[in-house]
Amino acid sequence: MADERDAGSKVRMPPRMIDRRDFLGWTAVLGMGAAAANLPFSRPANAAPVRGGILKAGLQGGEATNSLDPALNLSQVMFHFCKQWGEFLVRIAPDGSLQNLIAQEIGASDDLKTWTIRVRDGIEFHNGKTVGAEDVAATLERHADEKSKSGALGVLRNIRTIKAQGKEVLVTLAEADSDFPYLMADYHLVIQPNGGKDDPNAGISAGPYKATINQPGVRHGGERFANYWQHDKAGYADQVEIIVINDAAARLAALQGGQVHMINNVEPKVVDLVRRLPGVTIENVAGRGYYPFNMFCDTAPFDNQDLRMALKLALDREEMLNKILRGYGSLGNDFPINAAYPLYSGDIEQRRFDPEKAAEHYRKSGHSGSILLRTSDVAFPGAVDAAQLYQQSAAKAGIKIDIKREPGDGYWSEVWNKKPFSLSYWGGRPTQDQMYSTGYLSTADWNDTRFKNPGFDNMLFAARGERDQDKRKAIYRDMAVLLRDEGGLIVPFFNEAVDAVASAKVGGYAKNKNGSLMDGYALSECWLQG
Repeated sequence: MADERDAGSKVRMPPRMIDRRDFLGWTAVLGMGAAAANLPFSRPANAAPVRGGILKAGLQGGEATNSLDPALNLSQVMFHFCKQWGEFLVRIAPDGSLQNLIAQEIGASDDLKTWTIRVRDGIEFHNGKTVGAEDVAATLERHADEKSKSGALGVLRNIRTIKAQGKEVLVTLAEADSDFPYLMADYHLVIQPNGGKDDPNAGISAGPYKATINQPGVRHGGERFANYWQHDKAGYADQVEIIVINDAAARLAALQGGQVHMINNVEPKVVDLVRRLPGVTIENVAGRGYYPFNMFCDTAPFDNQDLRMALKLALDREEMLNKILRGYGSLGNDFPINAAYPLYSGDIEQRRFDPEKAAEHYRKSGHSGSILLRTSDVAFPGAVDAAQLYQQSAAKAGIKIDIKREPGDGYWSEVWNKKPFSLSYWGGRPTQDQMYSTGYLSTADWNDTRFKNPGFDNMLFAARGERDQDKRKAIYRDMAVLLRDEGGLIVPFFNEAVDAVASAKVGGYAKNKNGSLMDGYALSECWLQG
């Protein structure tokens, strides 16, 4: 597949430059002189895997309210940590194919309503218990429970019954779903003893590391699990540790100073500077992630469609893409799907900045006064600057935007999906069905725009059982247009994941279009070298 940076709508990108003031500021933060900042670096070839040492990551996206319960995973730190201690039924491989893990095989009935999961023999939990079909069934039951508050609940609501039978788990669905195996890769669905029903916060699963450190908002860590079933493919370091560093400059300083070996969310405005750091490599990859502006469709003043349309037309996407992502992304079109999805329709008209039409819709809405937009440094790299750019473009349409900069700690628990207009990020999902089911189905817990449209829901259900891929693609196109025109979602751009790795010290790093830091597996699948 071609690099998704070139997919979808294209605009001519300016050179990826940082102005002199920013340059001098960041070189000071990193302890570099101007001469050192221009030194080239040749990345050494990776040697064979090496065991030993403590591999550390400095990550944005951790809060004091975080829990080890995978059902409650909200932000990036817990997403990455669960990939170290947790094991899943399946995993999405870097090429987009499905890789079986605890599930040795997943098969379906002809009507795609009954699915059989065969559980692999010989996999051990951290507590010494063998993983069995009853644990898999209990895990699915817990996350499918309406009382669970699981982030996977939206994609599991189609399940009618779950039954463990010998080494197999039988799952029956209310509606046919050809994507069911992909849903099992959801990062909330860590397989736990008795499904985590006894103690979901215990951090016990069958992953390469046993959770030993859990200090929410500060750090998390694990020690190698001696009986990990794929010990030849992961778990090379003796220990792994995630240090929560929400400040962008502090993360870079920690990487440069050797306190950590890899970091996430490098701000695009300093990427070219970081590329010049000796021993450090920028690892950027395009995929399905996007940075949205979310409006609650059921909350005034955003319950007015003319107001929502005004706010969509008042955003200058090209300017924001150029100034915020600096070429590390592509234009968005107010629906959550791009060319990284096989059934994407690229013929939908691209929405453009139109202050005159925005002003017209704004007048029709009858709204007056300012509109409050919440943002934070942790929403996405450059989120505060993005809000300010939006404020300026909206003013050209006569729309007054007030910005409230929220603290990072608590943003995901107190602002996202709680306040009616805020900035956020989504990492995307393996399939269109899963993306729509998680965030835009009327009954989804993570419906962070409160878009509730029965016609949209019915199209989603119809697409699940449609075997003809052309017909399925046509349904998804209609869904995209409906969400684009009537929903509460503003998508200015799709982002690349931009991470930095101390490649002189770290071996085994491989790009993965599924997400940041090898889709969360970098700590367990990389090793310390030299």
